[in-house]
This record gives sequence, structure tokens and C-alpha cells, in this order.
Amino acid sequence: MSFIVVIPARMQSTRLPGKPLADIHGKSMIERVAEQALKSGAERVVVATDDHRIGDALAHCPVEICLTGSHHESGTERLAEVVTRLQLAPDDIVVNVQGDEPLLPPALINEVAALLATGDAPMATLATPLLRADELTDPNVVKVVHSLQGRALYFSRAPIPFDRDDNNTALDHCLRHIGIYAYRAGFISRYVALPAGPLEQLEKLEQLRVLWHGEPIALGVASEVPPAGVDTPADLEAVRRHLAAG
Repeated sequence: MSFIVVIPARMQSTRLPGKPLADIHGKSMIERVAEQALKSGAERVVVATDDHRIGDALAHCPVEICLTGSHHESGTERLAEVVTRLQLAPDDIVVNVQGDEPLLPPALINEVAALLATGDAPMATLATPLLRADELTDPNVVKVVHSLQGRALYFSRAPIPFDRDDNNTALDHCLRHIGIYAYRAGFISRYVALPAGPLEQLEKLEQLRVLWHGEPIALGVASEVPPAGVDTPADLEAVRRHLAAG
């Protein structure tokens, strides 16, 4: 199985400006993300950015740098430009790794690529079991429910499914979504051309656009729970403590 990892990275972050270059024990965050991706089975690792400073920070890292436009509103749009620039074939597998996941286990990159390669859905993603009841009601935890065939039915920040009989079994039927995706390269271009639907606009979850337009998303259960990514200064400190603890 051959696949490419693309890591979209931008400097503009509302809660943590300059996030990709944040220092984590002597290395920038984007370098640590790239190193995790290089440990996977990816044939190529590409960092997609509109800022030369990110490329400069990776000068000694064996990854490709793709300078993209600054007009993109999402990482997926930046991914679509990379697909065009690299002239990827429609069936090529592309794994989108977020640039703020410095502790992402490389095994999960391989798993989401394999999930896409062995099925017929144009897109795949991973999830893990909910570990605590309070996660079900936490809007910062994105929940997903799936079909018997292992395809995503719906993603939500709200508690799903609703346990009408109050049997405390909702946790048995709901998973916590992990923001890692694999796509067929040809689907990425189709996806960004689709208009956003009302569910995506309500939940602020980009993947709902795919379901709204009737496209399937394969869903797999990850082999391990990844540490949290970095959205805030507090998250950054948590990653530093995690690595310091060894």
C-alpha cells in the first residue's frame, strides 16, 4: 500500500499565534509533527504552507515543502492545491495530518490509510471509545455514530445518540472522533467544490459536508488513543510536560 502524508500548516492562529513554530524542547511543533509522519509507512511527507518561515524551520527535516496560496479557509482547501501541484493520480491515497498534533502515533496514520485502501469509500477517518460520561456532553469532544457496515452516520458536538429510556447505554454506541483523514486524491478536488450544507454550518464540522452530499466516510476504531493536540497555550504546556516525563 502506497500513500502520501500532507500536513497543512499556517501561522495565523487565533488562540496561539505562530503555532507551527512554537518551541517544544528545542524543536518546532511542525518539525515534531513531521517526524511522527516520517515514522509511518508514507511514501512521501509533504508540508503545505503559505509561509516560508515554516519551510525554513524544516530545512534539516527530510520532508517536501509545498508553498501554497494564502487564501485558503481550511486545511482541506490547502490539501486540494497540493493535489493539483503534485499532479497526483485520482486513486492516490492522501492522509491529512493536522499540523498541531506533535504526539500523533504513526500507527494511526498507517491505519487510516489502510482503512481507505481496503474499502470503496472515497474518505476514511478514525475514532476511539469515549472514556468518561462527561465527554458525551462536552461540545469540544466531537462524537460520531456509525452503521453496521462501519460507515459514519453523523458527527456532532452534542450527545449522540439520545438514550430515551435512560439505560446509560449511549456510551456503548458512540465514539470520539479523531481528526485524521485519508482521501482518494480525486475526491479531494470534488469535495472542496461542494457547497457547505446547513449541518456543517450549525456544528462547524467540515466532515458533515461529505455526508450532506451523500458521500460515504469509512470509520475505523484506532488501535490507541492519541494524546491531545495543541489549540491553546495550555495545550502546548501539556505537550511539553508529556515529553519531559518521557
